[in-house]
Amino acid sequence: MTNESIIKAILKINPTAEVSVSGNDINTIEWHNGTTPISKADIQAQFPIVEFDRAMADLRSKRDRLLAASDWTQLPDTTLTNTQKQSWMQYRTELRNITDGLSTVEDVNGVSFPVKPN
Repeated sequence: MTNESIIKAILKINPTAEVSVSGNDINTIEWHNGTTPISKADIQAQFPIVEFDRAMADLRSKRDRLLAASDWTQLPDTTLTNTQKQSWMQYRTELRNITDGLSTVEDVNGVSFPVKPN
């Protein structure tokens, strides 16, 4: 795990924790300013959640870029036909719903993005 992942796992348990980690090593955690230490087992139990959160953030970022790139299709002065506009609306709905029902990193990694209309 990276330093960032270790710290995020700690912050899942104690959002106000003040810690530092070096060398991507959970054994090097230093607790600062009176932060109560958390067991390594409890920190490690948060790793799958941190990994899922990261995967979802990456997925949402890609989805948001695709939505932004297709905003023009919904403007009133677009030259698209009504049929084309409907196709783009369906595509955008599928993008917005792409995170529905995802509960594991495997689910997130298995997402197939909808095909952009012509």
